[in-house]
Amino acid sequence: MRIPAQNPQAIEALSLVEELQAYFASKLNNVSATIGSNLPFVEVEWMRDAGRHGGGTRYEARDTALFNRGSINVSQVHYDDNPNKQLGSATAISTIIHPLNPNVPSMHMHISWTQMRDGSAYWRIMADLNPALKNEDDKNAFDTMLKSSSGSYYEEGILQGNKYFDIPVLKRSRGVSHFYLENFNTGDFEKDYAFAKDMGEKIIDAYTEIITQAINNNHNSTEEEKAEQLAYHTLYLFQVLTLDRGTTSGLLVHDQNDIGIMGSIPSHINRNLLTSWVTKMPKPQDALVLALLDAMPKTNPTPIEIDTKKKLAQVVRTHYAKHKEALSMQASGGIIPPTVKNHKD
Repeated sequence: MRIPAQNPQAIEALSLVEELQAYFASKLNNVSATIGSNLPFVEVEWMRDAGRHGGGTRYEARDTALFNRGSINVSQVHYDDNPNKQLGSATAISTIIHPLNPNVPSMHMHISWTQMRDGSAYWRIMADLNPALKNEDDKNAFDTMLKSSSGSYYEEGILQGNKYFDIPVLKRSRGVSHFYLENFNTGDFEKDYAFAKDMGEKIIDAYTEIITQAINNNHNSTEEEKAEQLAYHTLYLFQVLTLDRGTTSGLLVHDQNDIGIMGSIPSHINRNLLTSWVTKMPKPQDALVLALLDAMPKTNPTPIEIDTKKKLAQVVRTHYAKHKEALSMQASGGIIPPTVKNHKD
């Protein structure tokens, strides 16, 4: 049995992310029912220390006519029984949707509430639109939603988002619209809770509208477009496994949810393209990319299935155990959260 955190604010935060998870799944299930194969997302549960320290559920996409990969993850890890931990609890929804059609953009969203043992706490709110093929109408719709829903926090969120999702060695960003608020806390929990909820719902609504229109307008795709999508999915894996601090931190804290944490990885990548980026990487990150390549099947396009995800997760853990200094080379907004340190005694 999964035991939830007992702190009242952690209880409220869990309710929020579970509501957003159910809402997003229902919206995407409706898309599947109306213009797909009518195959709903499937719920998968995982436990942290056999449920004693929480765990989570993820909804995985099953409609392969619409989705390349899709995962809507909710987790709550807590240490109510261990006063030596700096972290009290961490509650989050983290979701990535990769549509099958290359003309339909991917989207990532993360909303979390972290409470420390000393009483400090903060929200983290992220959203980014990630197309394989750029479409200005989609970008404008997502940007407009972010601006209207974030209000006075828009400029800060865009500034930090663009910084976090930058890929310096490739001189480009992961997506076209990035928003990131780190360490967000005005001192009014209920007000901030309402803000996070509203942001989450509007991100979901805007993205559902974008992909519904894109699917309806692009029933077919060319081989050239599929090749561009494969290249973009390679970039996505590259950014997630070499730069994304949230992914790395999750893998370093424990190994009990590797498949959920790696839910953001698309189904296939172009290993030849990934190989071409090795020489662009500074040391020791060049060794990380080589190790990632070695853990993948040697065919091209290269499938990234469950066994490969587990191998990739272990590669990341092994690399940073050997090269702790390389953690400083990962992405950050304006503040670097000490996530791994927080989980230690």
